[in-house]
Amino acid sequence: MVDTAALRARFRSETGADPEGFWYGPGRVNLIGEHTDYNDGFVLPFALSQRAVVAASRRDDGQLVMSSLELDDRQHIALADLRPGTGGWSGYLAGVAWALQQAGHRVGGATLVLSSDVPLGAGLSSSAAIECAVVAAFVDLYGLDIAPMERARFAQRAENDYVGAPTGLLDQAASTLCSEGEGLFMDCRSLRTTPVPLDFASQSLELLVLDTKTPHSHVDGEYGARRASCEEAARILGLTSLRDVEDLSAALERLGDETLRRRVRHVITENERVVQTLELARSRRLEDLGPVLDASHASMRDDYEITVPTVDLAARTARAAGALGARMTGGGFGGCIIALVRLGAAEAVARAVERAFADAGHGPPEWFVATPSAGAGRLTG
Repeated sequence: MVDTAALRARFRSETGADPEGFWYGPGRVNLIGEHTDYNDGFVLPFALSQRAVVAASRRDDGQLVMSSLELDDRQHIALADLRPGTGGWSGYLAGVAWALQQAGHRVGGATLVLSSDVPLGAGLSSSAAIECAVVAAFVDLYGLDIAPMERARFAQRAENDYVGAPTGLLDQAASTLCSEGEGLFMDCRSLRTTPVPLDFASQSLELLVLDTKTPHSHVDGEYGARRASCEEAARILGLTSLRDVEDLSAALERLGDETLRRRVRHVITENERVVQTLELARSRRLEDLGPVLDASHASMRDDYEITVPTVDLAARTARAAGALGARMTGGGFGGCIIALVRLGAAEAVARAVERAFADAGHGPPEWFVATPSAGAGRLTG
């Protein structure tokens, strides 16, 4: 949990005053729906209790003064000097001010002190958490009238156009629009969203999130290759996107390349699994979600080819240790798995994976039990 007292103390040491407020943006985990977003498909993420928090106040000198508690670093830049391509941690904050300015919103300077407990490099959207916290801060500090989905778009633009990371909207939408105890079903074509009840505890369940601590290798090139193969398959099939495939068997017959067939099969069946998960959640049958998670992992491993040995070992071991189902979550090539377990069993399953990793010569994973939490906003109290 972020220590707001430490944030306040750092803010006071830099400015001599208390901040006007504290704003947060949560990390997110994708329950199901991987690599469906850029195919106009369906996703079902939820926000985590782990979050980025900024202590913030307005400035009248046109400057952005940004500090990171964890990095013990301080950066400053004039609003007039903001330019896309700024790297480093401060780009995720400055990019928000730039995106708002580019859209014509009247924003002034700000002092921003950041702290975050969203794990870095784990595929849990630590960058989106920062961006969404800063969007929330600027909206309140400068009285901006911006709807939630548009807030997510500004956060995405900060990451895409200012920082230069080609992410979809899923991360920022989850960090902004989610509600406590619920997931967010999103149609990535229409951007329509629907809250989905995810009360695991009331159904005697827990969702374990386990970070394999596997470095992401060649993710950008592999991600681009997967996306290009989907676009090529859609072109051959004469479709706008793979979302429009109506008969999977007929589509596979028309594709001569085996790799393209596997990629299409993953996308279409993953969309079906998202819809199936939505139905299970609405009917309070989350206990039946295990096989759906397993099928998603198998599809990512065999058809989309985005898992790695440590991730496969973690999912396999979790099932053997009693998990009802397990799958990789996130873009792939490392990162986290999620495992659906009986209430109170998360630690035993995590310890089993830890032992399996030690036996295989891997470093210890990190883990926690996920709690579906509220989207970005202002802290009270």
